[in-house]
Amino acid sequence: MYAIVEIAGQQFKVQKDQKVYVHRLAAEVGSKLTFDRILLIDNDGQINVGAPAIEGAIITAEVNDHVKSDKVIVFKKKRRKGYKKRNGHRQQFTSITIKTIKA
Repeated sequence: MYAIVEIAGQQFKVQKDQKVYVHRLAAEVGSKLTFDRILLIDNDGQINVGAPAIEGAIITAEVNDHVKSDKVIVFKKKRRKGYKKRNGHRQQFTSITIKTIKA
């Protein structure tokens, strides 16, 4: 059984007991989250598609940790002008574990 769910503006294909990294959520570590914007549920070949979301479907998850991704280096240069700019960015993510999928 899997579901397509929208979390923080992005769509994820999730299954029970799966660990997912989503954009930073304002939730404490160890807290429970519920997502009600489920777009599709596949229950062993029986597919239920919402228009746009399935009414009454809920996914519960638990927040594991708040982490940062690997650093991405942004380097800008203009040749023969003496202009060089180096910058870095680390995106913040929230690690969640999917506990239940209820249709």
